[in-house]
Amino acid sequence: MTTAKSYKFWFCTGSQDLYGDECLRKVAEHSHIIVEELNKSGVLPFEVVWKPTLITNELIRKTFNEANADDECAGVITWMHTFSPAKSWILGLKEYRKPLCHLHTQFNEEIPYDTIDMDFMNENQSAHGGREYGHLVTRMGIERKVIAGYWADRKVQERLASWMRTAVGIMESSHIRVCRVADNMRNVAVTEGDKVEAQIKFGWEIDAYPVNEIAEYVQDVKQGDINALVDEYYDKYDIILDGRDPEEFRRHVAVQAGIEIGFEKFLEEKNYQAIVTHFGDLGSLQQLPGLAIQRLMEKGYGFGGEGDWKTAAMVRLMKIMTSGIKDAKGTSFMEDYTYNLVPGKEGVLEAHMLEVCPTVADGKVSIRVCPLSMGDREDPARLIFTSKTGPAVATSLVDLGDRFRLIINEVECKKVEKPMPKLPVGTAFWTPKPDLTTGAEAWILAGGAHHTAFSYDLTAEQMCDWADAMGIEAVCIDGDTTIRTLKNELRWNQMYFRK
Repeated sequence: MTTAKSYKFWFCTGSQDLYGDECLRKVAEHSHIIVEELNKSGVLPFEVVWKPTLITNELIRKTFNEANADDECAGVITWMHTFSPAKSWILGLKEYRKPLCHLHTQFNEEIPYDTIDMDFMNENQSAHGGREYGHLVTRMGIERKVIAGYWADRKVQERLASWMRTAVGIMESSHIRVCRVADNMRNVAVTEGDKVEAQIKFGWEIDAYPVNEIAEYVQDVKQGDINALVDEYYDKYDIILDGRDPEEFRRHVAVQAGIEIGFEKFLEEKNYQAIVTHFGDLGSLQQLPGLAIQRLMEKGYGFGGEGDWKTAAMVRLMKIMTSGIKDAKGTSFMEDYTYNLVPGKEGVLEAHMLEVCPTVADGKVSIRVCPLSMGDREDPARLIFTSKTGPAVATSLVDLGDRFRLIINEVECKKVEKPMPKLPVGTAFWTPKPDLTTGAEAWILAGGAHHTAFSYDLTAEQMCDWADAMGIEAVCIDGDTTIRTLKNELRWNQMYFRK
């Protein structure tokens, strides 16, 4: 499935005509060079489009409204080359509705000490113009990303690239539609939430269907299509029979193939990008969707277990934000299961009953067919593997009743000490920052759920930026977190976000 459009970002340079045509010619020349070099850098994931220098109220307003109307434009990057009187930007900014970045840079890296004169000062006063513009945007209360530094520096370009992915997540959020197969798991708190408020805040559409309506699509799948997909499974994955009869094993795998094909057809026809299931309401399905859901996640769909539509939408969102990353390590639905509390080896074993995305797998992926006590159905086939190592983020979007809160925990994924031959699920093992004790206490104090949307390829900064753009609270648990400071932050946030 397609995870995102081919977006572009507009580069808009601010100036004014006080210093004459020659100055404006240089401003345009400099901004052209910056755009060309940014596009040639190989760092940015999306194309930057140069726009004529903005020097009047009318042109600024016209440009921002054209950006609003352009489906390919995912955001505007603004740069104040010289001094641009900020009142000229008011109407344009008031009417602008897409992500905004203030690139606070200048064309020259170093002051030309031997030749600098007042002409140079007047033509190259980003330090001056950027503050005028920044003051106005702050006074207007407009959320934006500010990136300061020399435009040709790789770190600055990487920060700009990172913001671009967040901006695409902001744009694509309003296109996320979640299909709820049945309802939430009974008596569970964290999978519930205000779907109307979620559509207001994030643009998400969350619709429920009777399980048998989607099961009919599974029943209608042709046997030839099922056989072809099973052949693909057998070519791609290792087969672990565990002593089962090979033909009986294959029949169980074929059930998941039918579910994958049927579910995907249903989602495509009705234009959904995320799905939730619930083991307590499987209707006429022969198995709890396991391998089928794992494969759908691998294709870019979001998923949440037990009807958890918030996590499903976040998994989809994070897959969009990571789309096209070279050597991406993966994004998945996860669940906290059990701790290792041995000193020096602390961590959390992450998994789910079946549904962990194989994009996070390290090494071989296998198929097993094993009993599952939940669901009251035949033994489901699933993909099993262990996950990659390295830094990652785990996020939990929770509904506190009066607002949404996005909790972001930086984690370090590790290998478990020993194999777990009797555990037939995909797993990850991580230590939350700053350490297991503080991380777990902070997560619980913040109200974090047991389900997470997890990614190796995104940062806490990107997820905080997304939350800020959505106008919701973000709580970041990282290497600097202490329980005292976190509790104070939660108290301050309570006051700030109080309606």
